[in-house]
Amino acid sequence: MKDVKEEKAAEAGRPPEAAKAPAGKALAGKAPAEKAPAAKAPKSEQTRTLILETALRLFRERGYDKTTMRAIAQEAGVSVGNAYYYFSSKEHLVQGFYDRIAEEHQTAVREILDGGEKDLTARIRGVLLAWLDIAEPYHEFAAQFFKNAADPDSPLSPFSPESEGPREAVIEVHRRVISGASVKIDPELAEPLPRLLWLQQMGLVLFWVYDRSEGAANSRRLVERLAPVTARAISLSRFRILRPLVKETHDLLADFMPTAAGMAASGKPTRAKKPAAE
Repeated sequence: MKDVKEEKAAEAGRPPEAAKAPAGKALAGKAPAEKAPAAKAPKSEQTRTLILETALRLFRERGYDKTTMRAIAQEAGVSVGNAYYYFSSKEHLVQGFYDRIAEEHQTAVREILDGGEKDLTARIRGVLLAWLDIAEPYHEFAAQFFKNAADPDSPLSPFSPESEGPREAVIEVHRRVISGASVKIDPELAEPLPRLLWLQQMGLVLFWVYDRSEGAANSRRLVERLAPVTARAISLSRFRILRPLVKETHDLLADFMPTAAGMAASGKPTRAKKPAAE
């Protein structure tokens, strides 16, 4: 009965803990409605973090597919209703992981992007190596996430609407990489270039998932080789003869990438919306 109460509380948009208190006590005391949010906010965040940390540990120990929400709740010492209040599904737990990686990455690159370094190669290298450092603790079970993220219908796909938050956070990092560098670029390329750099990072992530070298050494070597080549290509893009090539590459990707989430189901590009009669 307790789980049912908490699940109903979650559906109503109230913290599960609120379902535990008798109705009479909610009216007692001085302004409980005003005090409750301030008192419960830290505990709420701690509970959410505990559930996420427990889920990541179980994903690593048992595998993503074999880990249930009930098992996560049990290991975290919370009710199933409480677990579902903070994360409505396992997919949302992984989205919480994506959000955490994006936030930690934004923090880690501050010194690189705001510390006075203007060399584009150094900025690209620093941002990509920082991501590898942050992701390293999760390397051993990254392949399990990728197996689900590779499904074009999965909300865990990096192209899915559910992944928009962390995706845009990474694109913003690459926008800062370019805007703070000493290199000059054509204003028309200011929008496509950060998205192309995000795609490059997605390629690095795929390589990293398969990388079994000690400490992902091969992924780090790839970054060292990739950064100067990318910086050189961006520098050359300001020349009129190469500018159309960059724009055409971006347009090509913009036309076909968004179809990834819906192509398997519909067989049609999701970007092209045609009248029903057609």
